[in-house]
Amino acid sequence: MFRIMFRLFYRCHIEGIENIPKSGGAVIAPNHISFFDPPLTGSAMNRPLYFMAKKELFDIPVFGWIIKRTNAFPVRRGTHDMTAMRNAFSLLEEGNLLLMFPEGTRSKNAKIRKARAGAGMVACNAQVPLIPVKIDNTNAMLKFKKIRIKYGKPVYPPKNFVKSDYITFSQKVLDIIACM
Repeated sequence: MFRIMFRLFYRCHIEGIENIPKSGGAVIAPNHISFFDPPLTGSAMNRPLYFMAKKELFDIPVFGWIIKRTNAFPVRRGTHDMTAMRNAFSLLEEGNLLLMFPEGTRSKNAKIRKARAGAGMVACNAQVPLIPVKIDNTNAMLKFKKIRIKYGKPVYPPKNFVKSDYITFSQKVLDIIACM
């Protein structure tokens, strides 16, 4: 449903889809400017995509029902949500794709924000690549502007890392996105 909507109404242009690994776990790491970013990112891919969503979204009537059925699972933001982390690591270990935003939250002005530790922490500990994804114009969905999604080449985490590398690794991917 989302794939048809995005292609018909938004002339969605997709580049670099060949950079998504055909198998094995990876963290899909786009910039984040709109609520449409998760379904847009997933609708462009040929593999199922799982994603964390803030717990509050699951409590919204109808919307909560929808995201539960689109491979989303809740995360309590601002805490060390071990249930969400176990879900994430389990999905990656099973060879799935997991969407995580290196910025941690949406950018209100469509500019790339500073990195948070989450995506880098998951990729480092699971030893899976981060796939940078540049999304343009989802902040102007009501104007029906053309949307562009560009998937970059996988970026592999360091084999030996310390906690401070989590943000550094996430920021490296955001820097790549900014240049795409």
